[in-house]
Amino acid sequence: MDFSETAERISQKITSRGHQADKNGIETKLKRLVNEFGVPAAEAERTVLNELAREFSITGFQGSGGPGDQKILNQVTNGEWVTVEGKVVALTSAPSPSIAQAGILADNSGAMRFVVWSRANAPALESGKWYRFESAVVDQYKGMLSLKVHSGTTVTEVPHEAALKPAITPIHDLSPGVACIRGKVVQEWEATHDRILQSGLIADETGGIRFVLWKEEGRERLSPGGVYTIFYGTVDEFNGKLSLTLNSATTVPEEGDIQVNTGSSSFEGAFVHLAPGSGLIRRCPVNGCNRVLSRQNYCPVHEIQSQYQYDLRIKGWLDNGTETREILVQRGETERLVGMSLDQARELAENNPLGMDEVFMRFREALLGRYLACQGRVIENRMLVSGCEILHYQPEQLADLLNRAGGSL
Repeated sequence: MDFSETAERISQKITSRGHQADKNGIETKLKRLVNEFGVPAAEAERTVLNELAREFSITGFQGSGGPGDQKILNQVTNGEWVTVEGKVVALTSAPSPSIAQAGILADNSGAMRFVVWSRANAPALESGKWYRFESAVVDQYKGMLSLKVHSGTTVTEVPHEAALKPAITPIHDLSPGVACIRGKVVQEWEATHDRILQSGLIADETGGIRFVLWKEEGRERLSPGGVYTIFYGTVDEFNGKLSLTLNSATTVPEEGDIQVNTGSSSFEGAFVHLAPGSGLIRRCPVNGCNRVLSRQNYCPVHEIQSQYQYDLRIKGWLDNGTETREILVQRGETERLVGMSLDQARELAENNPLGMDEVFMRFREALLGRYLACQGRVIENRMLVSGCEILHYQPEQLADLLNRAGGSL
C-alpha cells in the first residue's frame, strides 16, 4: 500500500498551520499502524494527524480527539478506537516480552484489562494513578474486552481527587471481564497444579463461582468460611463455565456472614465408587491452608506437619444408568450418611491395626451399592453436596412394577 499521498496530505495540513513536519516520518508511522497493528487506513491517518496536532499544540482539526470524544469504560465496544480516563487499580506480570505492562483500569462505570505494547513507548504506568488514553484500541478475546495501548496512543497522567465507587455485582450476574463481588468461601479444593496457591468455591445469596489464586509473592490464601469483598477480580470463561481469578484483585475481609445459595441441582443414583481421600483425613493446621495431608503427614505447601486437624468427607461417584456424577460431601452430611461421628472415627482409627484404612472400609461398606438422592451445586461435573439421603427399598413400588410388567405380557 502506498502511503505517500496520505503522508503528503497530513504534511500540508501541518504546514498550513505554520509548522514543519517530516513527511518520511509520517509515512513510517502510517505503515506501522496499518501493517503491524492492523489499523484501518483512515483511522491511521486520523491518529497520526492528532499526534502531530498535540505535538505542535494545534487545535481545530476535525476529529482531533477532544473531550467530546471521551467515553467511560462500560460504553466502549470491540474494535473501537477510544479516548478514556481511568485509574490503574492493578498491575500484573507481562505474559510476553512484546508486552511492557498489563493490568486493570477502572472508572466509576466499570473496569477492564489493559495491555501496553513494548513498542508503544508509553510512560511507565503506576498503580493508584489516573491516566488519559487517547487513540487506544479495544479488542475482545473469549468475550472479554481489553484496552490496547500502541505506538499511536497518547498516555498522560491526569489529576483526580474523587475516590472510585466500584459497584458490587451479584455472582449470578457475572460475565467475562473484570468485576467486584462480595462472597463467602464455602469450599476449598485440592490444588490440581503446582502453580495454584488455592482454589475453591465462593458464593453469595445468588449463586457461586469457582475461584483460583495462583502462586505469587505476597499473595495470601482465603480462609474457608470467611466473607470477603473482592475488588477487580478477573472473570474468565472456559467450556461455558465461569471462573474468578484473584491475582489482579484487592481482597478485603469482612465481618458478618452470608446466607449463601447452596445450589438447586439434584441427582439420584447408585453409589458405585468411594474414591481415595475419603473417610478420616488429616488437614494441614497452618492458618488458611487446610490442605489434605498425605499418609506421611506431608503438605505440598508446608511440608511435614506433626500437628494436624482431623476431618471427615466422602468423595465418590453416583451412577443412574445413563450418567455418572462425582460427589463431594463435607463432614456434617458425611456423619449423618454413614452414622459415624468424627470422634468415633478417630477412636476407631486409633484402636484398630488398620488405622484410618478401617474407617475407609467402614464407609465403603455403608455406602457402596446404596442409592442416594443428593442436592447441591454442580461445578465441572462435580456436585458439592449440601444435602443427601439414602433411598430405601419400597416393596410396594417393586410389586407395582412387577404387576405392570405381567399385565403387558
